[in-house]
Amino acid sequence: MIQVQVNTDHHIQGGESLNASVTRLVEQAIGRFESQLTRVELHLNDVNSHKGGDADVRCMIEARITGHEPIAVTEHAVNVEQAVRQAAAKMERALDSVIGKRQERDRQGRP
Repeated sequence: MIQVQVNTDHHIQGGESLNASVTRLVEQAIGRFESQLTRVELHLNDVNSHKGGDADVRCMIEARITGHEPIAVTEHAVNVEQAVRQAAAKMERALDSVIGKRQERDRQGRP
């Protein structure tokens, strides 16, 4: 199970149910990388709470990979679930790239 730390601003209601649903979405997207991750931090912000409007929920996910600099992705959407899903998909692609390159270097015997 991936350790996911969920952080919210004061405009987004946190709590156990939000943490559980966010963790489930993140694990579905990047769970296969679990053995190579030390921690995943997720930050949710309502960036236009005072104005309203579309795409005002920002989800930033930072994945800490063993032996590598952290990777961060950001996504904006109209609600929390959509922002988390889209950011998790973006993180999956980023981890595929970084970890795939590392595995290719290892197969070729390069440092």
